[in-house]
Amino acid sequence: MDMCGEKVSLSLLLRLAVLLIAVCLCIHIVYLETSWQSSPPPLTLGRPSHHDLNWSQQTKTKSDSSKKLEKTYENRKSSLWTLRKKEHPHPSPACCPPLHPHKKALRWHINLQPWASENHSLEDEAKRFLSYITTPQVTCAPLVDNYAATEPSVGNWAVCLDPEFNLAHRMKSKHCRVYSFGLGGDDRSMDHFLAQSGCEVHCFDPSLEQPHLQKAEIWFHRISLDWRDPSPAIVPKRQVNNKKLATILDDFGHRDVDVLKADMESAEWKILENLVLEGVLESVGQLLLELHLHWAGFEVAGDDPSVVRYWYSLLKELERASFRLFHVHNNPNTPLLFLHKNIMNATSSYTLSWVNTRWKPSGSAHKHDE
Repeated sequence: MDMCGEKVSLSLLLRLAVLLIAVCLCIHIVYLETSWQSSPPPLTLGRPSHHDLNWSQQTKTKSDSSKKLEKTYENRKSSLWTLRKKEHPHPSPACCPPLHPHKKALRWHINLQPWASENHSLEDEAKRFLSYITTPQVTCAPLVDNYAATEPSVGNWAVCLDPEFNLAHRMKSKHCRVYSFGLGGDDRSMDHFLAQSGCEVHCFDPSLEQPHLQKAEIWFHRISLDWRDPSPAIVPKRQVNNKKLATILDDFGHRDVDVLKADMESAEWKILENLVLEGVLESVGQLLLELHLHWAGFEVAGDDPSVVRYWYSLLKELERASFRLFHVHNNPNTPLLFLHKNIMNATSSYTLSWVNTRWKPSGSAHKHDE
C-alpha cells in the first residue's frame, strides 16, 4: 500500500511540473508577442494601428524639427559656398591647399627631342641643329625713326622693333628695361643704343671693382648670371655674386625684362636650361644670346651626338615658350670648330636673337634706385 502511495505522489509531482512548465512557456510566448506588436516595424505596410498613433505623432514631430534644422544648415552652407565662390572663382580642395599658390611648379628636366636619325650620328645631329639656328622663323620690319632706318643691328646683336611686338612702343614711351650680361671687354654699342632710345639698361659684369656704378645712362652691377645660386656655406674670396635670373629679378624688384642680352662664354646652355625649368622665360620680351659651339659647355655631359641633341632640345624649348628666331649672325673671325671638329664649315660662335611673340609686360619699368 505504501508503494502505491509513493507512486501516486511521484506521478502527481511530475504532472504538476509539466503543467508549470507549460504555463511558463505560454506566458513567455504571450510576452514576446505583446512586445513585438508594441514596437514599430522598420518598414510598415498599410495603416498604423491605434496602439502606434502616439509613437507616430512623436516621430513626426521629431522628424519635422530635424528637417527644419537640416534646411537651415543647408541654407547657411549654400550662402557660405556662394561667398567663397565670389572671393575665389577657382577654389582649391579644402584637403589639399597649394603650398605656393602664386608660384609655378618647377620642372626637373627638359624634353629631349627624338634623335635626328636612327644611327644617332654626330653628322645628322649637327646638320639638324645648324639648319635650325640659321633659319629665321619670323621677319621683323624695320622701324624708321631718328635712330635707325634699317633693322637695328649693332655689331653682332639685333633687336626686333616691329610694331607688332612691344619693344618699339615701350622704347617710345621710355618704359623698357634691358639686362645685359657679359665681361668688361664686350662690345657695349647695343647697350648704349638701347639706353639712348629710352630704355633703362642694367649691365652685369663680374670684373667690376665696385658693386654698383652708374655711367651716363647705364647702370653697372658686379653680378654674374648663373644657373644656380651660391651656397651660403661658402664664403667667396671676392664679393662677386653669381645668381640665377629669377633671384636677380627678385633682388631688383623687377617683374619683366624687355631685352635679355647675354654672352656667357659657354655657360649659356646651363643658364638657358635654368630659365626653361624655372619658367622665367615668360618674363622676357626678347632674348639675345651668343652660342659657343667649339665644346660642349660647362657641366654638359655625354658623347658628341648627345650634346648636340641636348642643344637642339633646349632651343626647341624656346620655341615651345613662344620664342621665334628673327636674327642670326655667325662670327667669321672665330675658328671653324664644332665640338673640336670641322663640320659643315660651321663657325664656333653664333649670335642669335628671339622675340617672345606672346609677351605682355606686367607694368612700366622704373628707374633703378640705389
